[in-house]
Amino acid sequence: MQVERDVTGQSDNDLPLEVIRRDVDMPVASTRRLRFRPRYLLVLLIPVFMFSGAVIGMYFQPPALQKFYALTGLQPGGGATTPIALPPEITLPKEMVETMQASDVVGLARLMPQGDVSVVAPPYGAGDARIAEILVAIGDKVQKGDVVARLDNQGQLESAALLAKANVAVRQAALVQTRAAVQNSLDEARAGVRQAESAAAEAKTQLQREAELFERGVTTQAAFDAAKAAARQADLAVQKAQATLARFASAEVDQQPDVIVATRNLEAAEADQARALNDLTRAAVLAPISGVVLDLHARAGERPPVAGIMDMGDTDHMMAEAEIYQDRIASVAIGQPVELVAGALGRTLQGKVQSIGLTVGRQGLVSDDTAANTDARVINVMIGLDASSSAIAARFTNLEVVARIDTRAKVTP
Repeated sequence: MQVERDVTGQSDNDLPLEVIRRDVDMPVASTRRLRFRPRYLLVLLIPVFMFSGAVIGMYFQPPALQKFYALTGLQPGGGATTPIALPPEITLPKEMVETMQASDVVGLARLMPQGDVSVVAPPYGAGDARIAEILVAIGDKVQKGDVVARLDNQGQLESAALLAKANVAVRQAALVQTRAAVQNSLDEARAGVRQAESAAAEAKTQLQREAELFERGVTTQAAFDAAKAAARQADLAVQKAQATLARFASAEVDQQPDVIVATRNLEAAEADQARALNDLTRAAVLAPISGVVLDLHARAGERPPVAGIMDMGDTDHMMAEAEIYQDRIASVAIGQPVELVAGALGRTLQGKVQSIGLTVGRQGLVSDDTAANTDARVINVMIGLDASSSAIAARFTNLEVVARIDTRAKVTP
């Protein structure tokens, strides 16, 4: 069989690769030409259109997209590890929607007494004491310092106070006794000095008489020597009496060392008595503020709970703590009027912005929607209610309301 060879003289079997033969009449350039097709460009533009549509939809949220989120319960950004901080989902009452302006700032709020709710805790150092009796009921008005409850350690503390009082009485008697003893000793020392000086003067006179008699030869040497010895002993007795008197540094009895020691002992006993009387107050639970008893957390016989024995609040001056979304706080100013609405009230409450928080925190008040965003960043705004609104809100401490702040109102500095 004859093997075909190409123009170079090599056969097809000698080549390392398979030779694909083409018709001689087909142009070589036509086989290498790439044709441009419009559908290729469409494939490249599809991701761009999808991304742009997602961004525009998330920003403007057309009605169809809003219905989709409402139907599915999804929240934009809710699936991310750091969700988008959207404002709280708030369902506005109908009466508020009718009067609401585009410039108004709305946020969830809670009613609270002025200074917030005060927790009445047992006194410091009460230890393992239990509650003996509760002296107030929910709704009672009390003044600051009134006894609202008693603990069962009162008997023990009263015994300690009586013991301290008795110790003070003993120290007082000891001081009187010491003062009298020191006074008597001082008087005896002074009398001893006078007596010794008198005896010394008499001995000196007797010595002078014996000396004259001895010079005239009337008396003997022995009598003269005895007179000199008696005079010398009298002088020594004076020195001894003066030394005894010198032990008293001052003529004042209260300045004597023994009296000073007894006085200090009495002062220490009085200090112990004061401490015992102060400890006696640990048996009584006192009201920290003037206000109304809002709730009781314990009963007689129970140990005071960590949450406190009861809650109190100054409901005569009610306030509201609103959480305003961080992007809306720039429009809020102190003095702006605020309208508060809640279904439980049956009417609107009026107030003014009193203070604006300085820190951005996490949302604490959430709506009833379980799919609502709970990672919103908010700033607390304190709202003071007027007198009529405060009287109505006094019965609804911690009630959740909707606050609408009128940012158009002119605020006088």
